[in-house]
Amino acid sequence: MSFPFSAIVGQDEMKLALLIAAVDPRIGGVMVFGDRGTGKSTAVRSLAALLPHVPAEQAGYQDGSPCKGSVPVPFVDLPLGATEDRVVGALDLERALGAGIKAFEPGLLARANGGFLYVDEVNLLEDHIVDLLLDVAASGENVVERDGLSVRHPARFVLIGSGNPEEGELRPQLLDRFGLSVEVRTPQDLGQRVEILKRCDMFEREPVAFAAKWHRAERKTVKRIAAGRAVVASVTLSDAILALASRLCLNVAADGLRGELTLMRSARALAALEGVCEVDAGHIARVAPLALRHRLRRDVLDETGSTARIERALEELAA
Repeated sequence: MSFPFSAIVGQDEMKLALLIAAVDPRIGGVMVFGDRGTGKSTAVRSLAALLPHVPAEQAGYQDGSPCKGSVPVPFVDLPLGATEDRVVGALDLERALGAGIKAFEPGLLARANGGFLYVDEVNLLEDHIVDLLLDVAASGENVVERDGLSVRHPARFVLIGSGNPEEGELRPQLLDRFGLSVEVRTPQDLGQRVEILKRCDMFEREPVAFAAKWHRAERKTVKRIAAGRAVVASVTLSDAILALASRLCLNVAADGLRGELTLMRSARALAALEGVCEVDAGHIARVAPLALRHRLRRDVLDETGSTARIERALEELAA
């Protein structure tokens, strides 16, 4: 049983980013930087367990066999020591040559299709596995080739990474693939810390009763996500809002256009979550740090943090 998403204390920015990614998976996933023991993996698992079941033909590896019914949203852990075969899948050459059957053992990317792929300490992932993730994240498709045999299958998932910057930097190519970036810190408020201890203790002692206590809040969150998904495509952005997003990205010197696209999609998803049909400047301001902070170049003449630079730029544009 997963810890209820609604029962997580604090970490509002992380929870908002995960909800936005759940409404519009095209945003490109979430990278969570922060201290150990701050609820990063708990929040991701809780959200995946909270989401409504999906049609079986849209989840996991599809080999062409008829699929009926619905299944839980896939949630797959990618461990640091995973081999390439375990990640992308493996072809059984002996069976292929002996029986003429293209035998394929699905990997983690196949199993995550239609759901979440979670990589803890992603900044410590081996470079060749990072390259594989980059290719699949860009194409939404995984290709396995060996000695003239090949298998191609969909691999569309929400990539969630977490890591501690003190243990190593994340490759810029991979960091840029994450749509949103979140910074989490150990709570310094005494009341929050006490409440976290109380909720964790009750969940460990009486998980069923604890889940029942939060059932109504969880159902409300599910309805928000479902309603957001239903209307997100129809949420509009005026030319003035698009111009605001572009001016902001120019002001902070964000690399490339991926930041602007992510900013647009995230603001639209946030508006859909709130049940409004048009994005306003407030939506842009709330998602801007999430969408842009990991895309800013370091300015040797300005040691201000990325989030502060974005907030300062928003104030200047509003003046």
